[in-house]
Amino acid sequence: MNVGKKLSLSLLALLLLLPMLSFSGFRGAEAASSAGNGDNAKTVIGVSVATLWKLPGQTRAIDAPSLTSPVDMASWTKAMNTTEKRRWLTGRTETQALYGQEVKVLQTKGNWSRVAVTDQATAKNVQGYPGWLPTVQLRTVPAEDWTAQSGSAAVVSAKTANLYKTDGRTKRLELSFGTRLPVVAEKGKWVEVRTAQYGNSLLRAEDVKIVEAGSPERQPSGAQLVETGKAFLGLPYLWAGTSAYGFDCSGFTGAIYRYSGILLPRDASEQARAGKAVAKANLKPGDLMFFAHNNGRGSVHHVAMYIGDGKMMHSPKAGKTVEILPISTPGYANEFAGARRYLND
Repeated sequence: MNVGKKLSLSLLALLLLLPMLSFSGFRGAEAASSAGNGDNAKTVIGVSVATLWKLPGQTRAIDAPSLTSPVDMASWTKAMNTTEKRRWLTGRTETQALYGQEVKVLQTKGNWSRVAVTDQATAKNVQGYPGWLPTVQLRTVPAEDWTAQSGSAAVVSAKTANLYKTDGRTKRLELSFGTRLPVVAEKGKWVEVRTAQYGNSLLRAEDVKIVEAGSPERQPSGAQLVETGKAFLGLPYLWAGTSAYGFDCSGFTGAIYRYSGILLPRDASEQARAGKAVAKANLKPGDLMFFAHNNGRGSVHHVAMYIGDGKMMHSPKAGKTVEILPISTPGYANEFAGARRYLND
């Protein structure tokens, strides 16, 4: 074959490949954008509750409802109908994040992204609590539209609340207690909010509280914190849980405080170093009590909320539910390692 003919065929092959290369490049840029953190955009959780894993892809068949977009948290938690199935999550899941919570993307690997939940403080990462989740559960939003300073926020006060299309009839998602979304308008029995991927949507006014822009949230009383927590009595424990579908011990205490605008570190061991120390004899409702190995002298492994009258409320372990019990209960009394107060006296 002569040189001219070879060049002609090579040029033809290149021309045929160009559209494919351009398309591939566009898809790659689009995928990166969907999980990126540009100056004018934020990456947020795009499912009702995202579960962050220690490693990507190491899940069970029964975990499938928690790995999709949207997720089905009720089906997932119902499928974990034995203590063993729930205990399996220990050390494999890290934390959870609610719809609309901001994250920073740290790494991508296949269909998974490692992110940091920015409002869950931890010594593990300065950007927030880290873990892996399916990338399909992330969305990007304009930064100026997704900040507490730009407008009021609707905070879900019910255990769960349905998010509707603007027709007020068609359900989009079931959101967890504590979910925060920017308010567009208050319309009688409805609150119109911004969403990450659905456009403006509606929440029932009875299911949310409104936090006004530009003004700090009023500090709750200890009694109010206790009443918030009591709504979850009987809820089964979930390792790494931070939602109304299941809490771990520090996820429970953190969610109660976060609902009232007070952010605690994510883990019990770090909650035990925040706030200010308080003597056991001076405990007030809302104070947190910590428990440690080696009869209270080792590392902190558990947290509970003092509720008054010598009792505490906590989410104890797999196979148990959120409960109230005396602080003198054996197994806890001997492991007491101190208490902290986060409210101003």
